[in-house]
Amino acid sequence: MLVQDITHDLTQAMKEHAEAKLSTLRMLKAELQKLQADKGKGFEITDDDVHTVIRRLIKQRKDAAEQYKAGGANDRAESELAEIKILEPYLPKQMSDDELDAIISQAAQEINASSPKDMGKLMKAVMSKAKGLADGSHVKDRVNAFLNK
Repeated sequence: MLVQDITHDLTQAMKEHAEAKLSTLRMLKAELQKLQADKGKGFEITDDDVHTVIRRLIKQRKDAAEQYKAGGANDRAESELAEIKILEPYLPKQMSDDELDAIISQAAQEINASSPKDMGKLMKAVMSKAKGLADGSHVKDRVNAFLNK
């Protein structure tokens, strides 16, 4: 289970005195403990739950990095981006552009999407098939390109 891998890696980071990795994994572990407390004692955290938490944390880090860059605090932006690199290996491998394009094409045929006005319907169909295997903003870009051909 992913929770055990994270706990193991946290212990390793402590032993190696890897401060950046240690603080990032502690933050992740705290978020998972918070989820556990919110759901109750009998709730067991699944890998999907962990992936959801990690995706949320990565999105927060990306947003913060953009804000830091806009404000001229490049060192803080780099710190946020470094945390993303520590979190990403715990996510499933992302789909290639070719795989994603095939899903978009198939979904477009299924729902007869052919113009930019079908963006919402096509996004919904594609995201249901690519859940967790492709970043939403990347999917949006690929769907937009497909519909504007």
